[in-house]
Amino acid sequence: MCDVVVVVEECFQQCGKVQLRTVVKTSSPSLQQQNSIAWLGTQHRQQRSRLYARAPRLLHSQLLHLESAARWPVALRAPKSVETKASLTGRGGSGQKKLVEKLFEANQKRSVEKLWQKLFSDPSQWWDHRSEKVNARYPDFKHKKTQEALWLNSNLNPPWVEAELASMAPGTVQLNLFAWNMRLARYSKSGQYDKTVDLFKQMQQEGMIPNRFTFIPVLNACASLQALEEGRWIHTQIIQSGCESDVYLGSSLINMYAKCGSIEDAWRVFNRMPTHDVVVWSAIISGHVKCGQGQKALALYQQMQLEGVEPDPVIFMGVLNACGIVASLEVGRHVHEQIIQTGFMSDVLVSSSLIDMYAKCGSIEDAWRVFNEMPTRDVVTWSTMIVAHVKYRQGQKALALYQQMQRERVEPDPVTFVAVLNACASIAALEEGRCVEREIIQSGCESHVFVSNALVDMYVKCGSIEDACRVFNRMSTRDVVTWNAMILGHVKCGRGQKALVLYKEMQQEGVKPDPVTFMGVLNACGSIVALEEGRHVHEQIIQTGFMSNIHICSSLIDMYAKCESIENALRVFTKMPVHDVVAWNSIILGNVKCGEGQKAIALYQQMQQEGVEPNHVTFVGVLNACATVLALGEGRHAEEQIIQRGYELNGSLGSSLIDMYAKCGSIEDACRVFNKISTRDVVTWNAMLGGYAMHGLAKEALEHFHRMCEEGVSIDNVTCISILSACSHAGLVDEGLHYFEFMSLVHHISTTVEHYACIIDLLGRAGRLDEAEDLIKIMPCEPTASIWRALLGACQIHQNVEMGERVAKVVLELDHGNSLGSMPLSNINVAAGRWNLGASV
Repeated sequence: MCDVVVVVEECFQQCGKVQLRTVVKTSSPSLQQQNSIAWLGTQHRQQRSRLYARAPRLLHSQLLHLESAARWPVALRAPKSVETKASLTGRGGSGQKKLVEKLFEANQKRSVEKLWQKLFSDPSQWWDHRSEKVNARYPDFKHKKTQEALWLNSNLNPPWVEAELASMAPGTVQLNLFAWNMRLARYSKSGQYDKTVDLFKQMQQEGMIPNRFTFIPVLNACASLQALEEGRWIHTQIIQSGCESDVYLGSSLINMYAKCGSIEDAWRVFNRMPTHDVVVWSAIISGHVKCGQGQKALALYQQMQLEGVEPDPVIFMGVLNACGIVASLEVGRHVHEQIIQTGFMSDVLVSSSLIDMYAKCGSIEDAWRVFNEMPTRDVVTWSTMIVAHVKYRQGQKALALYQQMQRERVEPDPVTFVAVLNACASIAALEEGRCVEREIIQSGCESHVFVSNALVDMYVKCGSIEDACRVFNRMSTRDVVTWNAMILGHVKCGRGQKALVLYKEMQQEGVKPDPVTFMGVLNACGSIVALEEGRHVHEQIIQTGFMSNIHICSSLIDMYAKCESIENALRVFTKMPVHDVVAWNSIILGNVKCGEGQKAIALYQQMQQEGVEPNHVTFVGVLNACATVLALGEGRHAEEQIIQRGYELNGSLGSSLIDMYAKCGSIEDACRVFNKISTRDVVTWNAMLGGYAMHGLAKEALEHFHRMCEEGVSIDNVTCISILSACSHAGLVDEGLHYFEFMSLVHHISTTVEHYACIIDLLGRAGRLDEAEDLIKIMPCEPTASIWRALLGACQIHQNVEMGERVAKVVLELDHGNSLGSMPLSNINVAAGRWNLGASV
């Protein structure tokens, strides 16, 4: 015969001293045993009463734990009239079993019906949870005293319940203060911050007087929403209730003001508090850290120690974050010593904060030492180490750490996945990123918006816009970060029109753009020369109040310059209240793009007169300006300033200097700068190669190219164009054709229209017009008007009238009747002595 098991569930006192779990196992309980079970139920309810009586003296978080732990059984007595299902089904055959099952179900239905009758007879004794259910297992109604529970979706409910409930809308059952507090806490904990604030307002409208347990979840909600005005209003309510001196309320107020960016209000609360214990100090130190005021946070920590308050783990974590913000390695090491002395090194969160601090202070060796000395490492520790290596651009090492973490059977969390995806993005590890995506789906973390955003961003940075679109399309929730990633991704891939379509879809879905959105959209407008769309976006920026953002203004200047509307660019620049180096760089580079080199140089001189210090981007713009107007003297002066400021001639700065000297006719200075550069990338090599090609120094260009290959530099499209251009200017037709095939077959460079234009020019200069025309016909890409114009120019040089007439017709069709296409044909006829035909053309 099966046992009847009665369990009196655990009831926890948060202090950890009381724990009750009684299990009674018996077969066919006798009357005495039934009475014993009933007595246990009485003790169970008394224990619950004692715990709830102490609730006001417990922390708010402890109160929540008591509520979730106290799941009391509906009934403890075994029924007298009907034996239990377990005991009866052990007797007789299948017919008896079916009969017993029906009797058992009927008994259950009667019990449930009695509970519904009890509810409708006095609804005020029940908690109504219909409008706030977290999941289906949570009851819709729960008795305030006995904790008896009812579910709307139960198949045991009598048929008349639905009709009765029609007159009792969700939330109409009267709630006491404790029930209101539980609702507020539940909404806040589940991230429903707007509902938390709305529920608090509803509570006040119904005349319920809040207590300190009411205010804490509402303040947390305001902090998460960064709702400063609502937070100040709730602060007023706290003052009126007389609870402002409460330590935990004061800490919550400081935290709310700090997260809302009002550190002055946080200070005001701190100074009004009668006593400052470790909880209050922790709140004010963490508040300054959240506002980026690391130095002030460290000063507060020293003041706390002078007042004799002993730090706890939370204090140490805040102080370590402050050290990381100001990159104060020495102070961080001193705090590390204090942590060892106080015995908190065993705290995993403290050790993880130490790792993070050392990484931010540039001492990855110290971070590794703390990591290796930890006896246990949780997911936070591993995530911190992975993030540290991503920050130092050690993506491969970050992925190796992730694999080691998996071997040690530590389950990754959403933060880990984001860090690993950033590592994949930093080294363009597309296949590894796809593997991580599969792990994310298996773990169920894909539902987190920020994880899916990191996935989209990873695919964009790895150049797989199709994968990014796939993730984007299956996302149920998309925030502004999601849309920004997609817009910027399409801009990066040269799909400016699609980026503008995405921007319109984003607005249709009601997502408000932020500064990053506007910068991405302006970049898209510039990339496809969409001036009208750019002007419309400019109007939206004015309406949203973002014109004070320097980065947005700089993007506007850049957009107008790319759309060849330098007047609008100058108008935006003039209206800016402050001109920092970013703004000056934008207007200088904008003028260079529009071919206004002299104006760009004048703006640079004006910038210096206003006392704005140039950076390496400024010098790149100035050198490009000097190159466009052949201002060799100004270029040499710019080089002197670069050297005076200690800038290394690497990357774009060195390449721009080489290009400027080459275009200004001083190939010797270009060679001198190239030889001075210690670290040369493909851009630097290409700049020198282009200089040789520009000066017709084919021999030097080819030697430079061979040297480039010997040093293992990965060549690109620009390299190919430069070497073909050098061969073209020197008339080295066979060599040019050889390098054209060499680039495609050996280096696997995809041939572009520019490459074919160089070959057509090469064949045309050599008089091999038929080969040039045949090559155009078999091009894998559609020949542009510039390709046919190159052939038409060759026909003019070699006076090939017949081919010239044929090519000129194609040029006129592609140029939509532009008369520029007919000019070379006229010159061909005149050169061939066909004056009448030349005049008619």
